[in-house]
Formats: sequence, structure tokens, C-alpha cells
Amino acid sequence: MNDSRRAQVLRAIIEDFVATNEPVGSKAIVQRHTLGVSPATIRNDMAALEQEGYIAQPHTSAGRIPTDLGYRMFVDRIDEFKPLTTAERRAIFQLIDGDVDLDEMLDRTVRVLSGLTRQVALIQYPTVSRARIKHIEIVGLGPGRILVVLITDAGQVEQKTVITPSPLDEDAVRGLRDQINAEFAGRTLAQVFGSAPAAEATATESSEPTARDDSGLKQVRAAVVDLVAATREERIIMAGTANLARSGSEFGEKMAPILEAFEEQVVLLRLLTSMAEDHEEISVRIGRENTHESFSSTSVVAAEYGHDAGSSARLAVLGPTRMDYPTTISAVRAVAKYVSSILDRG
Repeated sequence: MNDSRRAQVLRAIIEDFVATNEPVGSKAIVQRHTLGVSPATIRNDMAALEQEGYIAQPHTSAGRIPTDLGYRMFVDRIDEFKPLTTAERRAIFQLIDGDVDLDEMLDRTVRVLSGLTRQVALIQYPTVSRARIKHIEIVGLGPGRILVVLITDAGQVEQKTVITPSPLDEDAVRGLRDQINAEFAGRTLAQVFGSAPAAEATATESSEPTARDDSGLKQVRAAVVDLVAATREERIIMAGTANLARSGSEFGEKMAPILEAFEEQVVLLRLLTSMAEDHEEISVRIGRENTHESFSSTSVVAAEYGHDAGSSARLAVLGPTRMDYPTTISAVRAVAKYVSSILDRG
């Protein structure tokens, strides 16, 4: 489609359809948009757009609505994005920033993104292979039981209860904490995970006296390896599912498969992973461009976050194809940058 006026007509149809959820006719385009041509000329352009597959006529004698191909052409030609308002930027900063752990920050992030876009928001837990172990806390819980808490410089916190061979007093717990931090603190998660067998075998191969074996060192080493593995598990947090109810009429019988797909973490992970293959700052999948059939009536806007901090993950917004793409893309980009900046600070 090389005709710039036809591109303007397509843009007008999409903007009006997104705003009204009603098919758009030539008369409405002339009234609402300054294109400088007659309704007859607009009708000719609309006929050409329909023949080329960019718009369709849902009912006899009705106006036209965009197709997936029309939305794709529109998205590819967006050259201006609506900037977030000062209030929106302040809301992002106040809700996401703060002295909270990674779980809380990601939970706040999806709620902010869902609120900004009024769509479903998804965020993938970062794979923080370059993140380092900041500290390992060990707390006595009672005779023969301690709590091991792993804290990374990326803000992740994982914990596990460990059974020790014998009861430990406060001095023993303190000594165990000092020794395990001397061994692991400052190491990257990838280093620990890659050397897991060696880390687990260290205690059994040690020539230290048997008394040292009763300190729980072997069990804590194994727990640290388990906790590092837990940080690498792929997980997704989601918010705003109720927003789909407002678009229920657009999905019709396709709503149930979408909700069922939301219950399967692996489906959502595959969706975001496949979008990472687009190698774009902002990736947009429209309708049947989505590889999973359940999402064939939706559009997904995704962005990577945390790359410079050693993370690798994406956040996204999912909604009907009748989506305000410029606003949604702006929100996704802005939130991704905020989260990245927080992770960069460590």
C-alpha cells in the first residue's frame, strides 16, 4: 500500500473503530478527519483497502472494520507515540520504586501496567545469571532446624528450612553464617549453579574433623544450591484479567480458551519467549500472528527489561486486537525502562 492518502484513511478507520467499537463509514471519516477529499473519494479508497485485505465489511450496508493485516500496517507506520502524562510517570515511579524485594516489585509492575493500559499485564521473572549472591542469612528456628535465606544483588529473595544433624546454639549459627558467606557471597548465580555438583560434594570430601560435619555445613551448602536453582525457575506474574470482561463481546466464544491459556504458565512463557525472537525493542503480535491458537483474537505488546543488569525477561500487555496501540506501546516501553533502571541500581 503505497498511496499515502489510503494510509491516512486506514489510520482514520482504525482510530475511530478503536474509539467507538462501531464499523466506520466514509461519511464519518469526512466529518471526523481533515483529509481534504470528498466522501466519494474516501469510498473509492475504502474499496481499494478492502480489496487489499486491510479492512473488511462485517455486515451488509455497514461501515468497515480493520483486519489483522490492517492493524499490522498501522502499527508498522506509527511514527508518534502518545507520551505518558506527568501523573502517569509519577504513579509508575511511586509504585514500582522503593525498598522492596524482587517479588514485590514485579507484582507492583504488572498492576501498574494493567492500570495504565486497562488490559491484561504479564511479566516474566528475570533470568539473572549475572546477578551475584549479596548475602546468605541463617536463622535458628529451634533444635535441629535453621532457616537459610538467599539474597541477590538483583533483589531476589529465596528461603528454605534446613534440618541440621544436631542442635546449634547462637554461636554455632553465627559461625555457620560467616563460613557460608565467605564461601558463596559475591559469586554469580551462574557460577554457583554451574558448579552445583562440586559445591554439594565439598562437605563429604572434606578432611575436616567429624565435629565439623555436625555443624550443618553440608546441608546449608546443598540448600544454597537449591535456592540458586529456584531463582532460575521461569515464572510469570499476571494482573488485570478482569479487564477482559470489558472486551467480552469482542472475544465471544474465544474468551474461554483465552482464560484456559492463562492457567497454563508454560503457554504464557512460550508466548513471551517466541516474542523475544523478534529482536525488537517493542514486539507486537496481532491476531493470528500469535502462534498459540487461544490468542488468535488478541494482540500482545511486549518489551525486554533488565538486559543491562544481567537479566533477561519480558513484560507484556495482552488485549483485543481493537487496541489503542500507540498508547499501549508507550506504556509498555516506559514501564520496561523504569524496571530496568531499578535493576541496574541493584
